[in-house]
Amino acid sequence: MNDLPPRSGVGSGTTSGSWLSNAGPWEQRLAFALETMREMSRVKDPQKMVQDYGARMRKIMHTDGSISLSRRDLSPPQYRITRSSRWGPNVNPWKQKEGQVIFERGLLGELLYGDTAVVLDEISVSRDDPAFEFLDGFGSAAAIPLFDQGIAMNMVVVLRRAPNAFPRESMPEHVWMSNLFGRAAHSLVMAEQVREAYEAVDREMKAVADIQRSLLPERLPEIPTLDLAAHYQTSHRAGGDYFDFFPLTDGQWGFLIADVSGHGTPAAVLMAITHSIAHLCCDPPMPASQLLAAVNARLAASYTADTGNFVTAFYAIYDPADGTLQYANAGHPPPRIRRAATGMIDSIDGVGSLPLGIVHDEPYQNGFARLEPGDTLVLYTDGITEARAPGPAGSHELFGTSRLDEVLQATGASPQQVIAKTLWAIEKFTNRAPANDDRTIVAATVRPTN
Repeated sequence: MNDLPPRSGVGSGTTSGSWLSNAGPWEQRLAFALETMREMSRVKDPQKMVQDYGARMRKIMHTDGSISLSRRDLSPPQYRITRSSRWGPNVNPWKQKEGQVIFERGLLGELLYGDTAVVLDEISVSRDDPAFEFLDGFGSAAAIPLFDQGIAMNMVVVLRRAPNAFPRESMPEHVWMSNLFGRAAHSLVMAEQVREAYEAVDREMKAVADIQRSLLPERLPEIPTLDLAAHYQTSHRAGGDYFDFFPLTDGQWGFLIADVSGHGTPAAVLMAITHSIAHLCCDPPMPASQLLAAVNARLAASYTADTGNFVTAFYAIYDPADGTLQYANAGHPPPRIRRAATGMIDSIDGVGSLPLGIVHDEPYQNGFARLEPGDTLVLYTDGITEARAPGPAGSHELFGTSRLDEVLQATGASPQQVIAKTLWAIEKFTNRAPANDDRTIVAATVRPTN
């Protein structure tokens, strides 16, 4: 190891011997190493790891003090003193950065920016050196660099009161051990920062999810002649599925179900925008095709044209007086009708256009259907039919509309039963795997006439 130039006050002592070899027989040293590694492997707090490791190293190095230096996020020749034995053991440099003074000169800066290990047999430092208060009273030191990306970003300076106290023969082992420990401590710091960042994001996602759920109907409306049930499940904290009901003139009701492309927060934001636009466009009431056209125009003009995002949607206007259903579809999975008279399943397709937000002037058409007493209308998003069965990568089978129709065909008229048995069938089909997409299903059964 090279010493600093004579102007730094470095002596040329030749003390021999090794800190490690002087720690006892090899069996004793091996037991000490094993115990140390076991203890370090249990620690998850980097501050505690540094404290525990420092206490153990003091036992074999017999040091009287220590200083920790850092140049992270600083420009040469700046550095910080992040720890000092004269400050006590409770200073946490990762949590208490505000109190760290930045220095630009002095012996400690020369050691750190020297980028190598150094033994100082005799310490000589002037009173105007920033290191004076940390080195005063000590006779010798060993500077151990801690490398990151090939640069000594940190350094530990261990101190003895006596001069010529650190044998050079043991420096290779201590550089090795200290750097391995430093990487472990750095990994813990990074893991803690990742955990804290994840928790912060999760709190934000929860807040987004709470806001999103507040946009859904707080309770299902009471619609003459209809019994209603709904299920809403996101694959993440927040999602892009949306359903709503709009009271219209002459006792009519609007049913809207939509699915924003993508998942998570971006989808939830666009879902909230779609909610706002839909509520603006439904007053005064307009035909189903015109409402979808109006929502589409606003989305494409201001929100989705340059993003590649889009929204599939199905909007229907139900008249309880005669059971008629006027509807329009914007690229959404066609709803199903379970006919009470035959037990057969009808698909409401017939009309369909591009999803909302792709083309500004996309035309939408009206279709018509009639619900008879006992019939059940089922609206759903593609998270229902695209639920995947477990299997080899790339070979996952989808639940599909045929299985959905089989469940609906075998289910009674209660909308609650329709949803419960559909979800049970999906759980069985996917072997209870977590949902890979948002799942929404709304069922409406026309009450039988007396």
